[in-house]
Amino acid sequence: QVQLVESGGGLVQPGGSLRLSCAASGFTFSMYGMSWYRQAPGKERESVAIITSAGGITNYADFVKGRFTISRDNAKNTVYLQMNSLKPEDTAVYFCKASRFSQYYWGQGTQVTVSS
Repeated sequence: QVQLVESGGGLVQPGGSLRLSCAASGFTFSMYGMSWYRQAPGKERESVAIITSAGGITNYADFVKGRFTISRDNAKNTVYLQMNSLKPEDTAVYFCKASRFSQYYWGQGTQVTVSS
């Protein structure tokens, strides 16, 4: 049974930091590219960051470059998203996604709210 379980979301003040985690099980994690997406109320889901299966290549949406860092630990079957200098517009549900060719899996999401 494939599972992607996000955690680490919550309420944070503008300028603060959070680290999201996504724990994977039920598939060979090290063979999948991993990514983080987010979806704000009334908006479409958008890609935030991507990391290749071995972790050698990362890519970020322009709106998070320099503030967010994606990483993975294949020994722990976990991908992370370190989010610094958070802004109110970063408020969204954050999802992790595992992808390999045409096969992909989604997590259930974790809420991040940036507000004073």
